[in-house]
Amino acid sequence: SSDQIEQLHRRFKQLSGDQPTIRNLRKGPSGLADEINFEDFLTIMSYFRPIDTTMGEEQVELSRKEKLRFLFHMYDSDSDGRITLEEYRNVVEELLSGNPHIEKESARSIADGAMMEAASVCVGQMEPDQVYEGITFEDFLKIWQGIDIETKMHVRFLNMETMALCH
Repeated sequence: SSDQIEQLHRRFKQLSGDQPTIRNLRKGPSGLADEINFEDFLTIMSYFRPIDTTMGEEQVELSRKEKLRFLFHMYDSDSDGRITLEEYRNVVEELLSGNPHIEKESARSIADGAMMEAASVCVGQMEPDQVYEGITFEDFLKIWQGIDIETKMHVRFLNMETMALCH
């Protein structure tokens, strides 16, 4: 809605320091976008819109796939259609880098274990000499099957004026 766009614009201005772009966001083959403008920000945020209660089953499933494809592309940094172990390690290390209690090797172990789990879900029993090439989008859908992404991956619009009073 136009009210939501206005709220997002106010939030964008806060994040950007009232500049026309936000810098250093993860995106693209290099892993980092130099900057995104408000239109890019709106596109990204649109993936997080809540499920409309009037949507039919087919629309809900389409929305779910759109959200999962967005997530998939966050991991698939070289955009080759496959999340490799190295790409997954990079994302896990980046996500956990702010935690002083988790060392880089621990983050790598977490990523390695998750990738082994993904292989078992997607491929099943592997031969000792078989190499798992990475997670395709179809594999990604299998991994997320049964997980309620629709209600977990959305933005709630809070009253920004009320939030300012809380700071």
